[in-house]
Amino acid sequence: MTRSGPRARAAVALGATLGVVLAVSGCSGAVDVDVPSLDAEQQAACDQLIDALPDRLEDLGEDGLDRVDVDPADATAAAWGDPAVVVACGVDAPEGYDRFQLCQEIDGVGWFVDDADLQDEPTEVTLTAVGYRPRVSLVVPAEYWPMGGSSAAAEVAGPVLRATELVDACR
Repeated sequence: MTRSGPRARAAVALGATLGVVLAVSGCSGAVDVDVPSLDAEQQAACDQLIDALPDRLEDLGEDGLDRVDVDPADATAAAWGDPAVVVACGVDAPEGYDRFQLCQEIDGVGWFVDDADLQDEPTEVTLTAVGYRPRVSLVVPAEYWPMGGSSAAAEVAGPVLRATELVDACR
């Protein structure tokens, strides 16, 4: 059973150790992302996830968002649009998260979002599938929030469910 409220936690601020950077590289036009250190099993799961993600996020922006390159190209991350919506695999637990936090279930995946991301001002919001290994984050720029968060989470839920392992269901 999923609990929700006006400020339902759906995902979390990406941990400082991940540091997905949404700045667009001046030369390549690719979205810069950090590469986490993964063991072979996590790497295989993340590769499977990234390969299964859609080429287009249909329900974001005016006409949907097309997938764009990430830098480095072999990162366990994917991005769509400008400003970019970014999925990263193999992320750390969000700062301040504990297993008693509430999550929002979207298409079968429990996402945690830090209350600090849900202020009155539109801000970039990070949703984290904290109960899965490897963990997955979804960063949604303010331009697409609030509807873009749930739309993007729904579009990536299937690949998350197929590629990662549920180890601790969100509450």
